Amino acid sequence: MGRLSQRRKVRKFVLDSEYPVRDKEDVLAVEEPLEIRLTGPSGTMSYSVTMRTPGDDFDLVAGFLVSEGVVWEPGHIVAERFCGGEDENGQQTFNVVQAQLRQDVVLPETGRAVYTSSSCGICGTDSIESVRRSGHHSPADDGVRLLPELVAGLPARLREAQALFDKTGGVHAAGLFRIGDGGTSAELLCLREDVGRHNAVDKVVGWALRSGMLPLRETVLQVSGRASFELVQKAAMAGIPALAAVSAPSTLAAELADELGVTLVGFSRGSSFNVYAGHERLLG
Repeated sequence: MGRLSQRRKVRKFVLDSEYPVRDKEDVLAVEEPLEIRLTGPSGTMSYSVTMRTPGDDFDLVAGFLVSEGVVWEPGHIVAERFCGGEDENGQQTFNVVQAQLRQDVVLPETGRAVYTSSSCGICGTDSIESVRRSGHHSPADDGVRLLPELVAGLPARLREAQALFDKTGGVHAAGLFRIGDGGTSAELLCLREDVGRHNAVDKVVGWALRSGMLPLRETVLQVSGRASFELVQKAAMAGIPALAAVSAPSTLAAELADELGVTLVGFSRGSSFNVYAGHERLLG
């Protein structure tokens, strides 16, 4: 498996210092392409290429396929494996994953039109309407209730667990919390980091799928960045009833959250946050 981070020599400029220019080493998060291939009754197809931080790649592929509506239960994926791929030194790159689908799972008619960058999760999809699909795990009927103080504390708990961010300062994080005790406690089930915020979410959802936990009832997905349309869609496809972000949502994210029954929290910082959809889940 490729490294999650690597050292690089840099020249640092500190203009208000006695020594304004000096050479040092910095640690960067690795970003590499991952090709996703699908195998089904009709053969094998190259489905997508995404830019990601290596690590938890089988979770990433599984979560991506949940988000795309290709699979929705663990038995749909029979096996995953790394395919052959070498760098200029002849070393295995681990940059191609092939997912063997169950015989009754229908392969998509076409793959993604273009590769998915680390900043965009729906590039190449035919239209917004094809992403705004009805999933198999609707969060709308999830009756979970959330204590506001608990929601406000999730970003700090997410940040405490971000080991890769501590090294690089250059990755997004997604953390899945199970809500208990009538909405007053939260257990961190899974945290994943990646250069792409949508990849971090896919890795969490894929972990849950492979663990047989979908739909993710009575959970909150806390993310380190903004709440985009794609993240609301990914949460809904996994049955997650609440999505919280430290930054702002987009208009499409708020509209989709309303439409699908997802509680959407934004600007969750310190002792305050905004609820853009599904405020009825908040206690008090």
